Amino acid sequence: MTIWPDNYEYRDSGAVGPKAKLSGHFLNSADLSGMDLSGSLLMGAYLSGADLSGACLRGVRLAGADLRHAVLRGALCEGVRFSGCQLDYADFRWASLTDADLSAAESIRGSDFTSSSGLDSIRETLIGRPFQELDCWNPLTRHTTRDSLMT
Repeated sequence: MTIWPDNYEYRDSGAVGPKAKLSGHFLNSADLSGMDLSGSLLMGAYLSGADLSGACLRGVRLAGADLRHAVLRGALCEGVRFSGCQLDYADFRWASLTDADLSAAESIRGSDFTSSSGLDSIRETLIGRPFQELDCWNPLTRHTTRDSLMT
């Protein structure tokens, strides 16, 4: 509902919303739950500990982002490429990962994918990751990454 002045480039202003340009921004521990961030640029953004539960991340560009301990429960992550992302202990429970690419993520150590949808096409790739990532216990969700990928 924000009204911007004519010709104001709000996408570069640091405002958070659809198609925002937030690459490299420090959003550690930010509450972004339920937000529409579709089409945003978050490459190299610092999102460790951020709450993105229920957020719309459709088509977001996250290359190289720090998502350690981020909460993405129920997030819509369709078409998101997680290349170079640090996903240690990320909570993807009930997230929609249809057409998402986690194959080039830096690490999924301790991440929880319980009840996530859209994993069928990438499950085998994720199960092929090193045992140090797959057999790591997530103290919050009380699952290992391997166990969460099997449910």
